[in-house]
Amino acid sequence: MKKFATGLLATVLLLAGMGASHAVVRITDDRGGRIAMYVNRYQGLRSSGEAVIIDGLCASACTIVLGAVPHDKICVTSHANLGFHAAWDFGPTGRTITDPEATQMLYSMYPSPVRRWIARRGGLTPHIIFLRGRQLQAMYRTCYLDAPHPRPSRNRTVRDRTA
Repeated sequence: MKKFATGLLATVLLLAGMGASHAVVRITDDRGGRIAMYVNRYQGLRSSGEAVIIDGLCASACTIVLGAVPHDKICVTSHANLGFHAAWDFGPTGRTITDPEATQMLYSMYPSPVRRWIARRGGLTPHIIFLRGRQLQAMYRTCYLDAPHPRPSRNRTVRDRTA
């Protein structure tokens, strides 16, 4: 009977500990898209209180996450790679043109350390610039993952359960 009670107690404690886990959003290969779509997505993410792990490419509109989600809810892995460029749209002839107003709005969303980093590289232009490695890890805390790095796919944002 004593073994049964000990086993039952261990099971109860194990199950109670499982309730302490929380969901996170893991960005692995997100090339961006329409600014409005990302603003809406990240407003919902901010409201949920979920944490964000950047574990691969986060480019273009994906980088709005840096301004939308609280700094303490974001961590980066050694695979994290942020890509920044000016906002653009299609002109009357179908060619891409820079949208200065949308570019300024995008730039203003970023936290000041990111804005300073962008400014030191000439600002947001049609040419993409990448923030990664030590420079990125100096701005955001590093997170370490036990899980293997997922195979990337276009616009991949994955919800994980972590302890």
